[in-house]
Amino acid sequence: MEDFPQMSVLTHETRGRTGPLAWLLVLGIVLAALNLRTAVTSVGPLLDQLAQGLGMTSVGTGLLTTLPVLAFATVGAITPTLSRRVGEHRLLLLALVTLGTGLLLRALVDSAPVFLLSSAVALSGGAVGNVLIPTLIKRHFPARTGIMTTVYTTALAAGTMLAAAATVPIERASGDWHIALGVWAALAAVATLPWLALLRSDPARRRTAAEGGEAAPAGAPAGLRQLAHSRLAWTVAVYFGTQSMIAYIMFGWLPTILTDGGYTTGEAGVVLGVFTALNIPVSILVPVIASRFRDQRPVVIGLVAAYAAGFLGLWLAPASTAMAWVVLIALGMGSFPLALMMLGLRTRTAEATAALSAFGQSAGYLMAGAGPLAVGLLRELTGGWTLPYAMIFAVLAAQLVTGLYAGRRRFIEDERRERPDTEAATIPA
Repeated sequence: MEDFPQMSVLTHETRGRTGPLAWLLVLGIVLAALNLRTAVTSVGPLLDQLAQGLGMTSVGTGLLTTLPVLAFATVGAITPTLSRRVGEHRLLLLALVTLGTGLLLRALVDSAPVFLLSSAVALSGGAVGNVLIPTLIKRHFPARTGIMTTVYTTALAAGTMLAAAATVPIERASGDWHIALGVWAALAAVATLPWLALLRSDPARRRTAAEGGEAAPAGAPAGLRQLAHSRLAWTVAVYFGTQSMIAYIMFGWLPTILTDGGYTTGEAGVVLGVFTALNIPVSILVPVIASRFRDQRPVVIGLVAAYAAGFLGLWLAPASTAMAWVVLIALGMGSFPLALMMLGLRTRTAEATAALSAFGQSAGYLMAGAGPLAVGLLRELTGGWTLPYAMIFAVLAAQLVTGLYAGRRRFIEDERRERPDTEAATIPA
């Protein structure tokens, strides 16, 4: 599949060290991915206890639930610049240290403002990891993007579910929400170990040092401003944003949809748990399937079809068959690993991947953050679910259109040749 003129840094190591270094990178990516959502999903199950224990107002809890989107969008946007100056391996290590420090600080405090600030610190570390890991996959595993995206998204889904499922049992066993939140700092500390060992094999850092510490690598994208004029970059961003918006809507509103349809709170919780757990097998299967196609448009169509069937069934016949519809929607959630794959498949170099990852995720998360709020407003205005579902189907239509464009085999770097008269609108080849 991947015929790019690019070599991993591992090919520059001696033959005897290539295998161990490759496996160390895989371990580092897995451990980092396990941590990227713990700051988010460990809070939701304890939100009531946190609000009471910290004396947090409704404004504070609203800000706490909005922080992930804000952090992923803003900090993610500056990650490529930080990476060129610091080095990819070193920056990911610093991101994990930042994540762990924020998690630990917020577990030690009893002040709402400090809790919010330390949460923002932790989420900033996760935001850097969001952008860096697709870049590292592109750099070190250019011929195995599909397999490594499977590894990454599976670990990400597992970490997301682990923090959501284990935080409450830990809180009940210890009797203290501080401990339940603090344990995730230990997981971040473990994740730093492979990156400590990999510090000396950082190609970005070596290039930066050789160039005097300031210049970007040759052929690197000039920045988000140039990508803002790229049609491909925008379609990738909107595709990423629409799938994230659907995910935020489902995690935020699925229990309410079910209880409004006649389910008890306990039954709705079971369905939500199944929905969350299904993210793991879906994250395994979709990148493997998508990597077998020369372009990803057939997969885009299949995932949107699963979404549409699931939402239609949940809308029109939720009472007795909700689990079947939720399973279909969970299959549609495979658009998340597919969107992450596109960050690498639509670029030829790791530097372009870094820029597209930052642009796509920053713009995408900003779009996604409006989804749950819009659903809540439409439901409150109408007292029903007709307009919210209409909005969801409009989002799916946008996902299909942008996915069909972004799913075709094409590359960000080639847009310059396609549009020779618009130099500033594209990335240097």
